[in-house]
Amino acid sequence: MADLPSLNERLLAVAASVNRPEEAKNAINDALDELAREGVAPGLALGATAPDFTLPNAVGDPVRLADRLATGPVVLTFYRGTWCPYCNIELNAYQEALPALRAEGAHVIAVSPQAPDDSLEMRDKHDLEFDVLSDLGQEVLTAYRVRFVFPAAAVPHLLDATAKALAKQQPDGDWSLPVPATFVLDREGVVRARHVSMAYRTRMEPAEALRVVREINGGTA
Repeated sequence: MADLPSLNERLLAVAASVNRPEEAKNAINDALDELAREGVAPGLALGATAPDFTLPNAVGDPVRLADRLATGPVVLTFYRGTWCPYCNIELNAYQEALPALRAEGAHVIAVSPQAPDDSLEMRDKHDLEFDVLSDLGQEVLTAYRVRFVFPAAAVPHLLDATAKALAKQQPDGDWSLPVPATFVLDREGVVRARHVSMAYRTRMEPAEALRVVREINGGTA
C-alpha cells in the first residue's frame, strides 16, 4: 500500500477550524441528516453497473466513461464545486494519489454541476492532471442517484460566499447538488467500492480507492 496521507484527517482539521454560529451549523446538519434518513440520494449500490456518460472536460472536450474503462478501472468522484473547501482538499488528495493509481492503470474522473470555466479554474488552481467534468444538466448526477435539492430552510444559514456561488452555479434558484460520493469501477463498469454520505466532511480515502483498484487488478492490497 502506498504511504498516502489521510484525507479524512485533513478534512476534520478544516472542520474544526470553522468558526460558525452553532445555530447555523445545527440547522445545516439537521437538514442534511433528515435528507439522509429519507434516503434522498443513496447512490449506486455495490455490484451495480455504472451508467455510461459523456461530459465536457475543463476545456470543453467530450470525455466518455466507457473510453476510460476500456483501459483500466475508474475512480469516479462527485464534488459540489470550487466553492467547497472540503472538495478542494479531496481533489488535491486524489491528485497526490494519482501516480500510484496510474501505475495500476486506473483513471480518476471528477464530476460537478459547475460550468466548464469553473472546472478549468479548479483544474488549474490545484494542478489537477485527471478529468474534471461538468454536468450542467445534472443528468449524470441523477443517473448515479447522488442528486439532491438543498433544503430551503437551511439556505439562510449558508455563508454569503456559498450562497453566491450556488446562485451563480444554478441561477434558476433550484439549488440542487451532488451528495459527495466516490465509486470505484472495474473495467466492466461494476461498482466495487463506494462512499456516499450527506456528511460532507467525510470522503473515500485515496488509499482505500487504491486498495480496491489493486484488488480489481488481482494484486495484493
